[in-house]
Amino acid sequence: MQGVVTSIVIYAKDITRVANFYQRTLSVSKIDEEPSFIVVGNDNLEIAIVRIRESIAKEIQISMPPRVREETPIKCSFLVEDLDKVRAEATDAGGGTKPVTSAWLWRGELHLDGHDPEGNVVQFRKRKD
Repeated sequence: MQGVVTSIVIYAKDITRVANFYQRTLSVSKIDEEPSFIVVGNDNLEIAIVRIRESIAKEIQISMPPRVREETPIKCSFLVEDLDKVRAEATDAGGGTKPVTSAWLWRGELHLDGHDPEGNVVQFRKRKD
């Protein structure tokens, strides 16, 4: 199969801020940008951050720090090289992670939950050395 392996769409109020979070935590590049969306990724992954329609966005309040939206039935999980680096980048980009001591081992990988700047739940995982 040629081309992108995985493509994810995330709706956001502040597409620039959310795109920056994923660029930094996943060490990916900006691929495309228009007023209504930003796409970040690499050869295997694309994340399209799409601007929420104004009629919906005005009803959504993003607190600082954001309220983590744990009620969603979906959580994106990304393989990364370094959980400590991801934790620092996540915080600097307006999101965050749980403490590294809360990471758990499953199927040979350490899993650590976090959230982006708008409270969307995300998980980072690292192969156990």
